[in-house]
Amino acid sequence: MTEAFGGSGGIAQYNRDLLWALSKSNSVSEVVVVPRLGSSGGDALPTKVRQLDASRARTTYVARSVSAAMQSWPFDAIFCGHLYHMPLAALIGRTAQVPLWLQTHGVDAWRRPDPIIRYAAEHSQLITTVSRHTKRKLLAWANIEPERVRVLPNTVRPMFSPGPADQRFMEQLGLADQKVILTVSRLSSADFYKGHHRIFQILPSILKFHPDARYVIVGDGDARAELQQDVARRGLSSVVLFLGGRSDTDVLSLYRSSKVFAMPSTKEGFGIVFLEAAATGLPVIGGNRDGSADALADGLIGRMIDPEDEDALTETLVSALAGSAKADANSVGRFAFENFARHVDDLVQRLAC
Repeated sequence: MTEAFGGSGGIAQYNRDLLWALSKSNSVSEVVVVPRLGSSGGDALPTKVRQLDASRARTTYVARSVSAAMQSWPFDAIFCGHLYHMPLAALIGRTAQVPLWLQTHGVDAWRRPDPIIRYAAEHSQLITTVSRHTKRKLLAWANIEPERVRVLPNTVRPMFSPGPADQRFMEQLGLADQKVILTVSRLSSADFYKGHHRIFQILPSILKFHPDARYVIVGDGDARAELQQDVARRGLSSVVLFLGGRSDTDVLSLYRSSKVFAMPSTKEGFGIVFLEAAATGLPVIGGNRDGSADALADGLIGRMIDPEDEDALTETLVSALAGSAKADANSVGRFAFENFARHVDDLVQRLAC
């Protein structure tokens, strides 16, 4: 896995949820995790799960993966959490003569990879992906039977539930009595597609209708400085607030206290934050061009728009800021952990056959 316990971001959370689900399967006796990033220190690991120390350097990671496989022998299967790790996973799997399970998420699997990665992926006994969109993209380049590719969407943790607005917390942030548009995501130069800049472009129009609107961004990364400079150039520094990385507790308070969640992404693999926000009752707005459609249940959980249509984005946000509607938190029930764990158990049994 790229990262799991001790990691950050949507993929790390997905991996943690997967490991919890595997630990609950009666078909699983032990899981050994070899992460590239993060650390298990401070995180309570599920029973049956043992996570080794991270190895950021490529050569060290390869050596540690091979060593872990040798020390864990005999084992029954290899799970590979990223397409680009497949050559290594396939080498170990072929040596051990055990089946391979590949997990794909988003843009990494949307384009035809190098031949060696493609060859390794096509020899997986099972491929899971978080959305129908990514499955379609993968099948466009992979010479593999469609039935070997299964959609295993993200799950949402029970802590994200409806509750009262946290007035004291909002006062501390200087957001008391403000109408907050919220986005939670990494601020990576590789994730420009998430669409913060699209909201920057239409904020002046939104402020004409809602002078008390504020755009709050949670997350950090190498693109934060560039985004802040963009905001300053547009003269929006007084209405855009960068909060950096925040704890789950803080994010929950923001979900419950904001007016609308918006992430007009064009290349989202899924978008766990859509589920988290909607599960608290916060109305959500996402794009209609990518895996966001799965997270939004084709419009049942949130509003889907063309993310590059400025008029549509403006109209939808203005309407959300004017209204008092809440998202139907019950509609997120299909993504409950119990359903996710049941699906994982079925896949484990399928792999063992």
